[in-house]
Parts: sequence; C-alpha cells; structure tokens
Amino acid sequence: MRVLLVEDDRMIGAAVQQALSDAAYAVDWTTDGEQALAAALAQAYDLVLLDLGLPRRDGIDVLRQLRARDARVPILIVTARDEVEDRIAGLDLGADDYVLKPFDVQELLARMRAVVRRQGGSASPLLTNGAITLDPVTRDVSFEGRSAALSGREFTLLQALLVRPGAILSRQELEERIYGWNEEVESNTVEVLIHGIRRKLGPAVIRNVRGVGWRVDRAA
Repeated sequence: MRVLLVEDDRMIGAAVQQALSDAAYAVDWTTDGEQALAAALAQAYDLVLLDLGLPRRDGIDVLRQLRARDARVPILIVTARDEVEDRIAGLDLGADDYVLKPFDVQELLARMRAVVRRQGGSASPLLTNGAITLDPVTRDVSFEGRSAALSGREFTLLQALLVRPGAILSRQELEERIYGWNEEVESNTVEVLIHGIRRKLGPAVIRNVRGVGWRVDRAA
C-alpha cells in the first residue's frame, strides 16, 4: 500500500516514515500543504496521513480541496490540535479518522488498517479471496492451506493484488504501490517479487495476463 505522509515536523515525520516502511508501506513524505495537495491530486494513494498545522497551506484547506475535487482517498488527520471544534471541522469536511499527537505508532497503524477496511466495505481484518488469506496485522499469508513468510515487498505486492481480486494491475501500478519517492526501481523488480511469492506459496497464487499485468483470482 502507498501512503502520503503530510508532516512538517522533521523528527515526527522521519519516525512515522520509518515505522510505515517497517510495516511494508510505500511512503511519500511532504512537509507543506501545497506539496501535499499537488501530490494527492497527481498520484493514486491508498491513504493520506494529514497534519493540520502546515506551512503554505493549512491541512484543513488541503482536506477541503481534496474533498471538493471528489478525491475518494481515505484521509486520517494526525495533529496536535485537540480542540473539539477542530475535530468536528476535520470530520465534517470528510476526514475518515482523527488521531491526536503524541500517539502510539501501533495504534496509528491499527487506525490506518481500520480506515482502509471501511473504505473497502469490509469489517474483517483479513484480506481473502477464498484461496489466499492475508493478515495485515500479523503479516501471515497462506494459499490453499500453505503458509509462508514473505518479505516486506512481496507482502505489499500480494496485498495490492488482493485488495481487488480479479483486477489486473500493470507493472507500473504495482511499482507505484511498492516504492515511494526516491526509491530506486530495478527493471525486473516485479517479476523477481512474483517469482519469490510463487516459490513460497505455489505457482497459481498469482496469474499472469500476458502483455497486460498480473492478478489474483476473484473470490469464489
């Protein structure tokens, strides 16, 4: 999953970026509201973590602009503003959740997973199509009863496919979900990761659609 982190505090931003990377998220980090708005409108993200007290453009205005343009990306406000009026304003403008600083990283990750589940219309913490089961919390993965430990990027790639079983994702779409800004992408990265997943879980876990991309089977 690819996340846009909007945080002007360098210490907090670096800590959150590292925690998200450790949890197998691809992270793009911006430090002001103008950059954040431009990035969110130009790139497809699975989630936005949005601070409110930002230079150049306030976070509330970023939120307002995104929702006015019908951006459906889940947005989780992460801020030190603890006034009830600020929380009400953020939620009424379309934020999906509101987390106050200081926060526990594990709680932040849990809230992120909950927001993404709600966006996908699922109450279950598990992603599954009947044959593949993936647990974003424990990062346990199984295919037709066979379990395996995947690397962080293998897990991210399979998760991207399993969010929409049956949908075909191209090489570029998969790379965008695996890598953040300034991360070097080798030409055969997707093939290498898929080979690793198939080797661990079985050749049928991911289907190749020649000349188009890759998919996992629809839910049975």
